[in-house]
Amino acid sequence: MRAMSVPPVENPPWDHIDTVLLDLDGTLLDLAFDNGFWLDFIPSVYAAARSLSVAEARAALTPRFRACEGTLNWYCIDYWSRELGLDIEALKRTQAHRIAWLPGARDFLSRLRGHGKRLVLLTNSHPAVLRIKDERTGVAGYLDAALSSHEFGAPKESGEFWRAVRAVEPFDPGRSLFVDDSPPVLHAARRAGIRWVYGVRRASSAPGAWGAGRDYADIPAVDSVSDLVPASPAVAGRDDRKSAGPGPGPNDPQSGAAGERAPRAARV
Repeated sequence: MRAMSVPPVENPPWDHIDTVLLDLDGTLLDLAFDNGFWLDFIPSVYAAARSLSVAEARAALTPRFRACEGTLNWYCIDYWSRELGLDIEALKRTQAHRIAWLPGARDFLSRLRGHGKRLVLLTNSHPAVLRIKDERTGVAGYLDAALSSHEFGAPKESGEFWRAVRAVEPFDPGRSLFVDDSPPVLHAARRAGIRWVYGVRRASSAPGAWGAGRDYADIPAVDSVSDLVPASPAVAGRDDRKSAGPGPGPNDPQSGAAGERAPRAARV
């Protein structure tokens, strides 16, 4: 089925933006890791533990995953560890070498940070998973704050999250920009009054990954966060070597190269 067209995207008016709010998986980091973990690796581990075929494991797991979609449990590794009888955090660590930046994401963060924008991560990732991803990529070093929805007891899809987060991160919605790869989250942000809201189409580097044709309806969408940096001396004209932001993390050999919906695995 052909995806609906999205509105043409204009560069954000950066002079009117103080705070940049960012999702993690599928916005800054390659969603291929999460999709592969939940859609392929976990079914294979579950199958081995239950003496099932991988197909049987997927058939058993898919409805259980979908029943939690959009809730905090969908993103909670403590919940899934109990439900599946698996140590999800330990299993995440065995696959951490697959964690990767999306193309252009690090440069985007460095340029905007160098320009004085406040960069705040708003993620549904469980805090333990966020630590694993930070150990691998050093992503937290590019940010002024990193907040998990688990701290507030509500996912980003809910109005409760947006009310709670402003109590600890008092940004002005009228001077803030938010980027995410989830339409429900983006609509929740818009309802919360965020002035500039953008979707990301290329959330995963995996061939044929769900997302390239994602319908964001009336929300503008870009292929990458790097598309939001205007070609002007104010931001994009800066020399990258002088931009703020750390280099790769201690376990990050990547140079920034890249590196669903059955069910969508963009949870943690």
